[in-house]
Amino acid sequence: MLGFKLERGSAPLWLRGLIPILAIVLTFALVSILIVFAGANPLDAINQLLIIPLTKNTARGDIMVMATPLLLTGASVAFAFASGYYNIGAEGQLYAGAIAGAWLGPQLQSQPPLIAITIMLIGGFIAGALWALPPALLKVRLGVDEVVTTLLLNSVMLFIVSALLNGPWRDPTTGWPQSPTIAESAQFPILVARSRIHFGFIVAIVAIIVLWWIFKRTRFGLELRSAGMGKEAAHFMGVHVNRVMLTAAIISGGVAGLAGLGEIAGIHHHLVEAISPGYGYTGIIIATLGGLTAPGVALAGLFIALLERGALSANRELNVPVYLGDVIQAVLLITTLALLLLNRYRLRRVR
Repeated sequence: MLGFKLERGSAPLWLRGLIPILAIVLTFALVSILIVFAGANPLDAINQLLIIPLTKNTARGDIMVMATPLLLTGASVAFAFASGYYNIGAEGQLYAGAIAGAWLGPQLQSQPPLIAITIMLIGGFIAGALWALPPALLKVRLGVDEVVTTLLLNSVMLFIVSALLNGPWRDPTTGWPQSPTIAESAQFPILVARSRIHFGFIVAIVAIIVLWWIFKRTRFGLELRSAGMGKEAAHFMGVHVNRVMLTAAIISGGVAGLAGLGEIAGIHHHLVEAISPGYGYTGIIIATLGGLTAPGVALAGLFIALLERGALSANRELNVPVYLGDVIQAVLLITTLALLLLNRYRLRRVR
């Protein structure tokens, strides 16, 4: 008599590729219960969430705008996680890049756009990297858990932003807590006429490609993958694990800083406290759903942006709470993590 036995081991490749799809299907099955309690038809809600935004030019543009910071924070988190460094501080690093942009931007009035934007990008990357450095040093020097330190530094950064906006950067005319407007030469150009799609989207795509190339095509990338799969084994192979993790943390923070810089240079043109509705934390969901791979992060980032835009449509048309998108993201993270356990097991036919 034939049967099946569940045992530890690597899951087949086809199953690993199906995990994101299974997570999405399971998430919508669970969230449909909440939609019914909200008084709406689940099929109508899914249509508003996933289909309707793709049929309108304005909505498609909004998706690309929303995806820009999400692609950068998702790539930032994925790069760190894949090396074994669990960076939960992308939110704070994003704000560090935004502060750099808000400080540099007004001083670049006399510079041509090419130089001004280049300086802004470098400044945003360095600011995010510097904010990521202290917890990384604590990790490699003292063994302090980076999950705790990077998470706590997010709150520290929010207090710094609040202190700046309610102190030296407060608008002296209106009293509004916002920084001075950046120079026009430092603002990202608009890519599509009569839309908000800006140069930051190209920066996000280039960043993902560069990180993929580093990870897959360089010796440093091989060391990163080795450290991520097993630090002791990587150390035995001659990899300087602490140095690799420190470099990965700095690069990860720099990419997250570009996300904040893009919001300053491409959308708001000044710093406000609510410049990020949690893009850094959403990057964790994107990195997990994308399987810590560059193509996966790109698709997951666009999908989450679609959910965000669709939640607005569902709220307007079906009177569904606007926080439905946040609920779906939270459930999606939980289901993805649960299904990832399948990677550790396989079914074996037994007699």
